Amino acid sequence: MSSFKFVVFSIFSLILKPTGAFPQSGLDLRGRRTQRDVLCRANLEYLYGNICCLNCPAGTYVKSPCTGPGELGKCEDCDYGTYTEHASGFNQCFKCTQCRSDQEILRQCSHTQDTECQCKSGRFCAPDQACEVCKKCSRCKKDEEVVRNCTPTTNTECKKIQAVSTSPSASTVLVPLVLILAGVISVIVGCWWKKRCQTSDSQRRLPDERKPAQHYTDNCSTEERKNGERPSFSNWQPEEEQFPKLVPVNGEMSLRKCFEYFEEMEVDYHKRFFRHLGISDNVIKSKESLTYEDKIHDLLNIWMEKVGREASLNDLLKTLLDLNQRRTAETVKEKAIHDGHYLEC
Repeated sequence: MSSFKFVVFSIFSLILKPTGAFPQSGLDLRGRRTQRDVLCRANLEYLYGNICCLNCPAGTYVKSPCTGPGELGKCEDCDYGTYTEHASGFNQCFKCTQCRSDQEILRQCSHTQDTECQCKSGRFCAPDQACEVCKKCSRCKKDEEVVRNCTPTTNTECKKIQAVSTSPSASTVLVPLVLILAGVISVIVGCWWKKRCQTSDSQRRLPDERKPAQHYTDNCSTEERKNGERPSFSNWQPEEEQFPKLVPVNGEMSLRKCFEYFEEMEVDYHKRFFRHLGISDNVIKSKESLTYEDKIHDLLNIWMEKVGREASLNDLLKTLLDLNQRRTAETVKEKAIHDGHYLEC
């Protein structure tokens, strides 16, 4: 009886014992997990082989991976000119962006941040467009006014200047004012001519030894003085007009605002112009790769830094006059006054 129980127990043990013919889920034939079944924590770990290693921090890269799950491998700092902005499992750092010639550096590249560039002054690039080149800022027309100045990311905004409608009552007041102003101007001109004629008479009455050495031309004839008449403007030759002195409205900023006016200068004269300002040929040649407008702006900035607080628009205009570029000087002067950067003294 006891031998029978032993046989039955042996049979049941064989039936219930696992055969091991199929591996358990997630295990290979040797009982290890497969790479397909390994899930690493997002933004915290990276997969190396069939284990999860901790990410290297921002500003570093993976020099060598970990040897056990959940461990940190060997991390190395990014070299100069490279960066990684976030923690990662990358085995190398990214190269820093180089700003183009029409851009300036807004923020230098670091181990954890890429270089940030923006368009130079006078140029812009809209952020919602492909910024392959910075465009030159627009200028408002004569019948327009500036609504918003140009920035590195937005163009100049202009709007039409609304004509002021003159009502009947306003014209009634305006006409007498014009007549009064014309009368005042006539009186001033008459007094000036009278004083000029009197000065001429006193010059003639002086003894020879007391007369001024310089030659003086009498613009008032004897006949005209006897009759009390003024000479006609057709016979009067005015003295050579002196170039006016300009006074800045906003100091150094007024001068910088006028740099763009010098873009009107003839290309053949710009080298002679900057030589007269004391800029060496080597410095001028170093800007040859730039556009003509950028070259003018850069060289004027160098001149300002060299001269310092003594820098004046009057000196630039005088240099143009010395080079027989009076038309360009007149254009720069008129624009500086019209745009409100300078006042005529």
